[in-house]
Amino acid sequence: MRLPRGGVAVLSCTAGVALANNYAIQPALGDVARDTGSSAAAIGLVTTAALGGCIAGFAFLLPLADRAAPRRLVAGQLALLTAGLLLASCAPGLGLLLLAYVMVGAGASVSAMASTIAGRGVPGERRGAAVAGVAAGMSAGILLSRLVGGALADAFGWRGMLLAFAGLVVVCGAIAWARLPGERPEGGGGYLGTVAALPGLLRRHRALRLAVLSGSLWYLAFSLVWVALTVRLAQPPYGLDAAHIGLYSLAGALGFAALPVAGRLGDRYSPRAVIAGSMVVAAAGAGLLCTGLDRPAVTAAGLALVDAGCFTAQAANQTRVMSIDPARSGSLSGVYLLLYFLAGALGAGAAAPLVAVGGWGAASGAVCGALVVAGALVVLPRWAGEPVAETDRSMPKAGVSTSSPCGD
Repeated sequence: MRLPRGGVAVLSCTAGVALANNYAIQPALGDVARDTGSSAAAIGLVTTAALGGCIAGFAFLLPLADRAAPRRLVAGQLALLTAGLLLASCAPGLGLLLLAYVMVGAGASVSAMASTIAGRGVPGERRGAAVAGVAAGMSAGILLSRLVGGALADAFGWRGMLLAFAGLVVVCGAIAWARLPGERPEGGGGYLGTVAALPGLLRRHRALRLAVLSGSLWYLAFSLVWVALTVRLAQPPYGLDAAHIGLYSLAGALGFAALPVAGRLGDRYSPRAVIAGSMVVAAAGAGLLCTGLDRPAVTAAGLALVDAGCFTAQAANQTRVMSIDPARSGSLSGVYLLLYFLAGALGAGAAAPLVAVGGWGAASGAVCGALVVAGALVVLPRWAGEPVAETDRSMPKAGVSTSSPCGD
């Protein structure tokens, strides 16, 4: 299976638009609570429902990438996302809205499927750049989602905003149906057998275990720092409102800009080298954050470095996971992302208690420690003289052309 010309760009745009729907409603949650008669605390479950749906998509939908045609997979999952958005737009109360957002999250997990399809649909020497291209689309979707969602909600109301996003998803689905390959990957087994085999993949592949552990640590740190920042800046002596706190999210633009470079470096050297360098950058950013929040410019610089390091490491780590066994890259990515997002949820949940007990110093120190340990997990096996992980043996070297086992 080979992607047509422009296929990676289609997958990148699709991933960004799909993933944006997990976050676009967040600026309008106050309006949603009033319209549905929900409390401010209860309406926060909308975000949790989207995350739960996304995790379910990683576990039960992403393995389909190993056995079904990309055209049908992507278009079908975007249809599920559209249905969730339409249901949410007409939800009279919280119960139906939460069900709708489970569907939205499951549909938005097509972003991970797009990475898998991109990685296996290009020659091996371009896999890193393809995965990084889709990751750049996902990052842009996250970065712009709240801004666009808030503007549309102000102009048309939150229900109108959801309808606008549903229309955009339909357009992406039509393009995906027209441009993505219609043939199935070779060697795909039965669906139930594929899902049942997922836990065994973690036991079988040491490289997958290392990728999961290191990736989970930096995503835990990433989630922790942003929630802790929001909590702390809302408290005295800062007392910032949501709009001013939201401006710090623009620091994530550096991570978006760094992804294409990281993809090219991953193809030229190895994902492990890119991850190690990314963790150095992220840890340096966390070190800046440990100095406190009294200097906004320093805080923004620290956040930018943490974001850049975590985003580029994630793109390289997914390339590393896919390279373990390209024919089963969907299943491998499903295991990886399921545990990765669970770690992110743990980091987000730990942020407020850490700030309450130890202040910003405890939260930023935990972030720095997690990033240092994640970096050590990547480089220490080689320093200790352990065998090189199977991913590194499978990665192409600079200037050497290889072909994908999927028949590229």
